[in-house]
Amino acid sequence: MKLSIYSLKKVLFQGSAQLLNCKTQLGEITVLDNHEPLIIVLTKGTARIKDDTGNEHFLEIKSGFLEVRQENEVRCIVEQ
Repeated sequence: MKLSIYSLKKVLFQGSAQLLNCKTQLGEITVLDNHEPLIIVLTKGTARIKDDTGNEHFLEIKSGFLEVRQENEVRCIVEQ
């Protein structure tokens, strides 16, 4: 999937990813390839990204929004 994570100041991650795991108001969520469209509020926690090479990236998040789009594209706007 194509993943983009933005803060108000910079791009935190942009590229292909196998998965995104993060905390939401409803609990923890893992987004994989071809996930159903979704818009949800993110809460404080650590987001885990596994890129296409298998490397893991971790981002501390205070709050934000996650949007899964139909074109296998995921966008997040977060506050750190």
